[in-house]
Amino acid sequence: MERPGHRGHAPRRRRLRHRAQGGAREAARPAGHPRVTLRLLSAADRVAVPWKNGGGITYEVAAWPPGADFDTFDWRVSMAEVRSDGPFSVFPDIDRILAVLQGRMRLCVVGQGPVLLSHRTPHAAFPGDTPTNAKVEAGPVLDLNVMARRGRIRPTLDRLDAPALLAATRADRLVVAIGGVVRVGALKLGPLDAVHVPPNSGPLPTAPAPGAFAYAITFDRV
Repeated sequence: MERPGHRGHAPRRRRLRHRAQGGAREAARPAGHPRVTLRLLSAADRVAVPWKNGGGITYEVAAWPPGADFDTFDWRVSMAEVRSDGPFSVFPDIDRILAVLQGRMRLCVVGQGPVLLSHRTPHAAFPGDTPTNAKVEAGPVLDLNVMARRGRIRPTLDRLDAPALLAATRADRLVVAIGGVVRVGALKLGPLDAVHVPPNSGPLPTAPAPGAFAYAITFDRV
């Protein structure tokens, strides 16, 4: 999670990395649908960026467009290991979604009631420019953080606990494997691996292994 004063490692004009390690692969598809090229975003390739105060670590998963900075990205997805309580960074004109993957966190957004988040609860959506605090109830917490430029991108987060066919979309989409192996088309994702599904992709079969699930993040243009 991004917090004020914790970004000495990430100045405001810092360029965001669009990680594409693992290469592109063609996905399995239902008969009669166009080929889909997926890009694997391996968890093993992510760079751990410690917070300046030692309270956590951020791992960027992907950002768009490539080479964008914190002022110009359309969307950004990251994971964070959170070890201590504290305020979130303020991001003007950014909408956020937060899902807890491990541990428990109490999220307090000004104007909303406090909500307890864990891997068993729904995610939280909130404006990035509203003062927000988090309290670690059971940690360290591992969270999935989605940020999107308000007025340009509308993000949605769907949890997939069983095999499903992801509907065709004109939007960028990421699928993230949680807690085990998830098959996305012809790709086999390990825990915390992700895959970028490009716009104009046809229906895509997705199958979590027993005990695993996936998050599908869709970035619709407004």
